[in-house]
Amino acid sequence: MKAIVNAKLVLRDHLMSEGYILIEGGLIAGFGEMRDFKAPEGCGLIDAEGLFVGPGLIDIHTHASDRVFFIDDPAAVSQYHLRAGTTTVLPALYFSMNQREWLVAIRTIRSAMSDPRCKNIGGLYMEGPYLNPKFGCDKENNPWRGPVSRADYMPIVEAAKDIARVWAVAPEREGILDYVRDVRRLCPGAVFAVAHSEAEPFQMEPLLPLGLRIGTHHTDATGTIQKYPEVKGVCVDEFVNYHREIYAELICDSRGIHVDPFMLRLIRKIKGDDRIILISDAYAADGPTPPGYDGVDDINFDYAGEIAGSKLTLSAAMRNMMKHTGASIVDVFGYASRNPAEALGFADRGEIAVGRRADLIVTDYWMNVKTTILEGEEQP
Repeated sequence: MKAIVNAKLVLRDHLMSEGYILIEGGLIAGFGEMRDFKAPEGCGLIDAEGLFVGPGLIDIHTHASDRVFFIDDPAAVSQYHLRAGTTTVLPALYFSMNQREWLVAIRTIRSAMSDPRCKNIGGLYMEGPYLNPKFGCDKENNPWRGPVSRADYMPIVEAAKDIARVWAVAPEREGILDYVRDVRRLCPGAVFAVAHSEAEPFQMEPLLPLGLRIGTHHTDATGTIQKYPEVKGVCVDEFVNYHREIYAELICDSRGIHVDPFMLRLIRKIKGDDRIILISDAYAADGPTPPGYDGVDDINFDYAGEIAGSKLTLSAAMRNMMKHTGASIVDVFGYASRNPAEALGFADRGEIAVGRRADLIVTDYWMNVKTTILEGEEQP
């Protein structure tokens, strides 16, 4: 048994200013006020020295570290995010790959999940293959512009069916409902996301009973259908905002480029704090920085000069969210741990509670992570 002591505990809806956590067998065995702590015999102590201790972070959507894609070096990228406090990570696979590349990527991540260095990989985020080819970085390389075809997608679905947690789709693609139904049949535990899309509400509504629960990088890579001059249409962003059951993923960079700070505050007001999921959407693009972005150091650009994800860690995204919106440290732990756990059915993690996995981080208020604990073990 071990205990974290002298900690400010970030609980579900409040802070415990002087607390402790007991850990046994990789699980949280108890927690409480420091004044009530009595060290069990032989208990090892981790002194938080007055810092914050919260649940380990859950990044459901990231492709890379700041330089390397998951599919090129899973261990290096897993460890990169683990050091920054991400104790559960979903490598995201992107639509720019052809079928053969998708299958190789799935095999690579599946193999990595049995590597002790990749213990924080919790499954796959399938960002494609059937998205709207008008949207997203590297769109020029999209090999999935043709009809939705079982012959093309079934090998991918079969290969990923037991490890894919999220399947992102553009609902306006012709034939997408057959694809979604096939995925639902083979991956009953997964959820769907609307992504890279300009779908109208009537195209998205049929996906709700099939498990549409996430708006991928909300307000990014989405369009608007303008039916009448000078009249704003209703499209993906409005649909995600309207439907209570849909979580909004947000990329929160330091300059508020992916999502403007005013928009972040508006989304908080509309969706509520229990329907926001912060993501890093880290990507390993190395295109030139276009004019107007001088000094921007936490987002990427492709060779066409378009935004290509971020160089964020999830802990950095939390810090940015606090600065842009006034959200508290309790709020942002909800966005980066509890909400993604609840959205994806990770019932054994996501908050400090007895019986949950002892995935924890020690951090200062501005999310400079000092220690990461995975299943009760301090990470190097």
